[in-house]
Amino acid sequence: MARVYLSLGSNQQPQQYLRAALDELRARFGAIDISPAYRSKSVGFDGPDFVNLAVGLDTELAPEALNDWLHALEDRHGRRRDVPRYSDRTLDVDIVLYGDLVRQGDGHLDIPRKELKHAFVLRPVADIAPGLRHPVDGRSMAELWAAFPAASEPLTVEPL
Repeated sequence: MARVYLSLGSNQQPQQYLRAALDELRARFGAIDISPAYRSKSVGFDGPDFVNLAVGLDTELAPEALNDWLHALEDRHGRRRDVPRYSDRTLDVDIVLYGDLVRQGDGHLDIPRKELKHAFVLRPVADIAPGLRHPVDGRSMAELWAAFPAASEPLTVEPL
């Protein structure tokens, strides 16, 4: 079993799609840790605000198989893949950390996820795993968040 941290985001009916994703993650993986949800500006394109959160779970799936399962989850909830990579989304679910693994692969598999440099990924992961160490940088999520210039990427808590 591996401990995995995921980033979930949506800027199209986020409450609906994020709740549905959490239900499916619980059904497949059992108990999961869920961070608070945060609203933030879209990154990489001009669009409606995103709502993002992080989930920690244990899985027996290899990273590639988990990535495939997560893509299927996105697809079940209306994720379009015929649009530019940076565009509005019903659901976006990425593997951020998978144990202490460092790997790149097909299907935008990038562990640890480079988006950890953004508040919308780092803050939720730090909320549920503050002592977790970055497998390359070596600092804990709490240390990374403490060093983050939070005013540069404002977040507001968003009830789900």
